[in-house]
Amino acid sequence: MDHNRRDEPGMSPKIAPADAASRRAAKPAIVYPVGTMPRPDLAALEQARHTMVKTHELIVPARDARTFRVARGQFFRIVSIEGPQVGDLNLWNADDLSERFFSGKTRAIHGTHVGAGDRLWSNMPYLRPMATISHDTLGWYGFDEDGGGIHDVIGTRCDPYTNLMLNGGSYDFCCHSNLSRALAAELKMEPRAVEHHVHDVLNVFMCTGFTKDTHQYFMKASPVRPGDFIEFSAEIDLLGALSACPGGDCSATHSSDAAECHPLKIEIFEPDRAVLKGWTWSSPSAYHRRHGAHAGS
Repeated sequence: MDHNRRDEPGMSPKIAPADAASRRAAKPAIVYPVGTMPRPDLAALEQARHTMVKTHELIVPARDARTFRVARGQFFRIVSIEGPQVGDLNLWNADDLSERFFSGKTRAIHGTHVGAGDRLWSNMPYLRPMATISHDTLGWYGFDEDGGGIHDVIGTRCDPYTNLMLNGGSYDFCCHSNLSRALAAELKMEPRAVEHHVHDVLNVFMCTGFTKDTHQYFMKASPVRPGDFIEFSAEIDLLGALSACPGGDCSATHSSDAAECHPLKIEIFEPDRAVLKGWTWSSPSAYHRRHGAHAGS
């Protein structure tokens, strides 16, 4: 790829300056070095996992979504049950919908794709772990030759607004719509009254990356198979919503009825609480929130 010029129609060519090579040679620095942050005690979580008893499960139908509630300290799994299928996950504080999953900060802290030991962070001003990934049967996948990985925090969720803009048609079973319907049913409201609470997702089981030439977001067939699951430990009381994406395994398309789709299962587990008696539960950020303003100004 020629980095010195851009030949797209209507755009002026970009002529590189004489010192372009030295500018490009600048060394990268990690934006958020996490070495000072305490890591979750995965050994304690593993011990707790061995005491878990399933207390509830529900099925998320294909091209639809369902809500679920998880108490702090419980575990929950998203499970593939019939065929390759990806899901879009939203999380909120069960007592305050203004606190919700912040995919952008999770991405900045942990990377483009998450796995066991990573945490799902909430938005500001709370900025705390909402859940910790305790187990992932697809952890073996890593990154493939295309740069694809599993469980991304890159994509935003398929939605009817973008679909209308790009394709000129209305489709009501995109993940944004599915999540809106599910949350509306939970809150006994209309979808249009609650859709502003729907937010950027964890793309569960989805295999994604950026192309090496144009750096565009891509998806490819998910390696998930029946029996695979990703598991989380709830750090606060959670309200969750999961959409079984209309893209199926996202090997080719989404935002239509073209792809073969399958349901997903959510399982909720109660561990022996005594095992977690030493666990440090997450608290909202201690930042004073004055943002440089003088008191009384």
